[in-house]
Amino acid sequence: MWFGNEHKLPQARLTIVSYVIIGMIGLLLFGFWKLQIIESEHYAQLAERNRIRAIPLIAPRGRMLDREGRVLVDNYPSFSILLLRDDPQAVERNLPQIAEGLGVPLEDLQKQLDESKGVPKFQPIMIKPEASQADIAFIESHRVDIPLLEMVMVQRRRYMPGGFMAHASGYVGEVSAEQVEKSNGRYRPGDFEGKTGLERQFNEILVGTDGLRRMLVNSVGKEVGRLEQKEPVPGKPIQLTIDYDLQVVAEQALAGRKGALVALDPRTGDVLAMTSHPAPDSNLFAVRIPREEWKQLNEDPDRPLINRAIQAQLAPGSVFKVIMATAMLESKAIPENFSIFCTGSTDFYGRVFHCWQKHGHGSVSLHKGVVQSCDVFFYNVGKRLGIDRIAYYASQMGLGKKTGIDLPAEQSGLMPSEEWKDRVFHQKWYPGETISVAIGQGAIVTTPLQLARTIGGIALGGIFKQPHLLKDTKQVREERFPISEDTTEKVTQAMFGVVNEGGTAAGVRLEGIELCGKTGSAQVIGAEGLKRAGRQRQFKDNAWFVGYAPRRNPEIVVAVLVQEGEHGASAAAPLARDVIKAYYDKKSKRNQQQYTVDYKRFEVNPNAAVAQAQPVAKPESHPRDVHAAKSVR
Repeated sequence: MWFGNEHKLPQARLTIVSYVIIGMIGLLLFGFWKLQIIESEHYAQLAERNRIRAIPLIAPRGRMLDREGRVLVDNYPSFSILLLRDDPQAVERNLPQIAEGLGVPLEDLQKQLDESKGVPKFQPIMIKPEASQADIAFIESHRVDIPLLEMVMVQRRRYMPGGFMAHASGYVGEVSAEQVEKSNGRYRPGDFEGKTGLERQFNEILVGTDGLRRMLVNSVGKEVGRLEQKEPVPGKPIQLTIDYDLQVVAEQALAGRKGALVALDPRTGDVLAMTSHPAPDSNLFAVRIPREEWKQLNEDPDRPLINRAIQAQLAPGSVFKVIMATAMLESKAIPENFSIFCTGSTDFYGRVFHCWQKHGHGSVSLHKGVVQSCDVFFYNVGKRLGIDRIAYYASQMGLGKKTGIDLPAEQSGLMPSEEWKDRVFHQKWYPGETISVAIGQGAIVTTPLQLARTIGGIALGGIFKQPHLLKDTKQVREERFPISEDTTEKVTQAMFGVVNEGGTAAGVRLEGIELCGKTGSAQVIGAEGLKRAGRQRQFKDNAWFVGYAPRRNPEIVVAVLVQEGEHGASAAAPLARDVIKAYYDKKSKRNQQQYTVDYKRFEVNPNAAVAQAQPVAKPESHPRDVHAAKSVR
């Protein structure tokens, strides 16, 4: 009896064990209740995410077409790599292997993750915009051990090769982390938008609406079925005023030179061609430009990222004499028959001012002054008009202000005046400064686009249309500064003489075409600046030419700038001549074969008239007149 009692557990100890068992059962029941009742929705969502995956379908951007419907900027299919971030621990654990397998620096991947912290975890982020064959093989072979990578097909931008129309079309680029943060969900990391040119100006039209694909996946992330798919809505195409054939001629004409060329229809404001050299290949930006190449572009002394057609603010040289002639006749401050005798130099305010023609032009009136580009004649005109009268007429005809073209970052140039100098420098304007401005030197600076619009408007009798690249623009601003019929006749006849009466551009005369224009050469640096530079380098003049046809009511006007080209007659005028000749050849259907485009070279869609083609033959060159070769104006 006592032996049995000795091996009995104390009642108190049994009670404690019972309570512990009951407590553990209670905790288990509470845990099951919490999982099944309180947090059932949360865990159902997690389970759903493990079973269902949402992949974005990127909408292609709209194409850019030329005025005849040929494709200038297109898209091509590509694969982008997405990183699924539902499991942060798995991402952190596999990131080094992913970086090595995709050939992406680990620090770059980590930076992308840091920049996407504000994006919901269930949304994948793009870590490589364009997958190579090796990338695809790596993803497929590591589906089981790295189920964090997914591929999605996208349409990447394809531009003409070699920087063709690069500044006008612009380029797309990846949105920044700051843009993602401020976009309220509109942008995701890895999205692209227009950064420059038309891509930026019409981004809202060109960009489409992304779709979404929801699919069933198994435990290793492999697709086993699809639930639904919302198709992306492509961006709308835009049709431009650009004529592909003229653009090709312009690109070829300016090739190897630093400068810009703009061709306009002054009657409508349509931009028929626009090129600026040097230019980057926009295809570099279509994916993700390497830092080294971006740095090189920004540090290049030739500044290839600048659109010289609308951003090069330079002295116009003797092209400005057309504005001076118009101001002289319209103001009536100087008699129409005013003339001087040019000996090659003259004295104003105790300083000698030279004419480009060392031995002088002899007796010079307005017509001869424009045709032979006599500096001494226009020195005298400038002295008699005064800077404020010159500024008034030049400003009314469009200089010193933006043209309003539908491109971002256009520069306004500068038309100086007494008020301007007092406001900016708190100094008075000296009469000697007017003498330099009278021949397009000194403080005055313009852009090629401004000069094209101004000269075309003068030839139209004072009608200045807003230049534009978007075809069928409903609202084209028009500015009118009525120029009398007599003034228009005298000025246009003088510009006709520059080309057709043995003037400074006699070498670009075209048979059967009333090609008119004005040459110009503008100093890059003045004498004082040259002294300060210590003559350590040679500074060549910039070459200008603005030409149009026909003489009255022109259909096309072309402005050409060749930086450090020295002489407008030899460096710039032939380029404008080539474009104008191409315009008339095409218009009259002459030499039709030279404008036949090989569409197969870069064709993407066989049903589309893709103008990414073999460049056409350059129009036949013309021998230059001996007189023009010697002319510097």
